[in-house]
Amino acid sequence: MKLRKWQSACVHKAFKKYLNGITHFLALATPGAGKTFMASELADQLLKGGFVDLIICFSPSSIVSQDFSESLQLKTQERFDGLMGAKGHSLTYQNLQYLDENFWQLFHRYRVFVIFDEIHHCAGSNIDNANAWGEQIILNIQDKAKYTLALTGTPWRSDAAPIVLSNYLHPSNKISCDYVYGLAEAIQDDVCRIPQIIAVDNNNISVVDDEETKTFNSFKSLLSQSIIPYQEIIESEEVIKYVISSAQKKLSAIRIKNSDAAGLIVASSVEHARQISTLMKACFNEDAVVVTYRENEPTSIIQQFRHAQTKWIISVGMISEGTNIPRLQVCCHLTNIKTEMHFRQILGRILRMTSSKNQDAVMYMPAEPKLLEYAYRVKQDVPFEADVVKFEKMSTNVEDDVDDGVAHAVKFDKTKSNPPKIEIKLNGFDSVSEHATFDGVNKTVDEHFLTSSYEKVVNIFGRFKQESIALGLSELR
Repeated sequence: MKLRKWQSACVHKAFKKYLNGITHFLALATPGAGKTFMASELADQLLKGGFVDLIICFSPSSIVSQDFSESLQLKTQERFDGLMGAKGHSLTYQNLQYLDENFWQLFHRYRVFVIFDEIHHCAGSNIDNANAWGEQIILNIQDKAKYTLALTGTPWRSDAAPIVLSNYLHPSNKISCDYVYGLAEAIQDDVCRIPQIIAVDNNNISVVDDEETKTFNSFKSLLSQSIIPYQEIIESEEVIKYVISSAQKKLSAIRIKNSDAAGLIVASSVEHARQISTLMKACFNEDAVVVTYRENEPTSIIQQFRHAQTKWIISVGMISEGTNIPRLQVCCHLTNIKTEMHFRQILGRILRMTSSKNQDAVMYMPAEPKLLEYAYRVKQDVPFEADVVKFEKMSTNVEDDVDDGVAHAVKFDKTKSNPPKIEIKLNGFDSVSEHATFDGVNKTVDEHFLTSSYEKVVNIFGRFKQESIALGLSELR
């Protein structure tokens, strides 16, 4: 496969910096631009030029790690399975904390080139402010690798912590990148699709409680009162059915030209994903693949979907960044994670240009103020006038294509959600306790703790089945 212009320029600049004695290079490229292929080309040139002996790659998920391994093997025609005789290995950031001294000895005995995909997951300018992954990089890689390459499509962290190995500009405090390839350039070069973001809103919303019924004319006005959390909006059957109906129509239209086109729905929890899947089957007779951390082999599920004809995949924290499924063209943002990083990464899943006849890329989301703010910032990145952000009002009938001016009512009944009081008798004393809260922890919040922030989604390790990884490279010592 031929290098794109930006990939060739980036490889050339990185190679030049390495030869001039600068050991670290940070490349910012918009999601979907082809960072994996660029990094593989650079690794191949360093390996074949005799500048490095081994290549190690770290990435945020097993599916991305596998993609990197396959890309490196294809480009270099060498093995990257970590066994004896291999030229390297592709691992996840989770593995960093479990690598032993035999592995780290490789950096003392060989010239190692390290690739960090989506480096923003690793925080720390020093040991004191580093997260677990950043700490391992500072201690074992920073001054020991021959060369390092950091890749990102979203060069910031939600917690505003410094990204490991990075320098920042003063006084703006923006990250200093060695090469930048933004969405505007990618669209102009026909590398990425022009995104279209559909914000779904409603002007007929009611909230019923024991005392009164309140009405609202938008999700923004509803959320501003803080009486209904955003989680309840994305769990509303009316909202789910409308968003899925609109997305389904769009995908069907695309599949007239691109028969294998697919859609992604990002849910907020495993229970939420199952709710969406059930509604899709009941209301639209549509089966969807569900992939979450609870599956035995989520990577295999994603790989099968990548090459299948199935229309829809519902994900919880598994297909948000770096995952390459080129046939995705429609996505539904139905997660309660409302960070710009996560928003951009979800959108990036549908922006990768292909050879298909139709190149539409459409995201559906509730018209939540923060998400709208991010959407308008994406619009600013488009290099020409385009209807990037559109509003769509929930119609009376989700099956109707005609907007009759009457919004389908969305009702939130708080009388049903009040937790029942349970009487507990302890040693003759009567104690009344709220069923939903113990030790100050709300059960509903606890059930969705994995999605309280994107950092928790990608950093969680204990709930995953630990991979058994053969680190046979240590036998090279």
